[in-house]
Amino acid sequence: MKVAFIAGPYRAQHAWQVEENIQRAKAVARKYWQQGYAVICPHMNTALMGWEGDGDQVWLDGCLEMVRRCDVVVMMKRWGTSEGARGEFNLAVDLGKELVYDEQVTDVI
Repeated sequence: MKVAFIAGPYRAQHAWQVEENIQRAKAVARKYWQQGYAVICPHMNTALMGWEGDGDQVWLDGCLEMVRRCDVVVMMKRWGTSEGARGEFNLAVDLGKELVYDEQVTDVI
């Protein structure tokens, strides 16, 4: 079974926008589970887990480590608007990971 990592926007200006991004990623993750992948969805892994310590870097670094360990990186719609997803994409390319571009438009809540 291949392991797929879901890459797409998480951070946003407002809490409700973060929640929408989480729900979109959750829907994409579900789709790939249904296709037979084991899925890492960082949006769900650290959902709404604020951290006063190191800021966002701890999350960004952790996601890059997960990309190193997966087989496939699924690039969600609007992934290019996300600093984190762009970093995940660049690492995946450098490592020769399989990339899947998911253009699913996901309604939220």
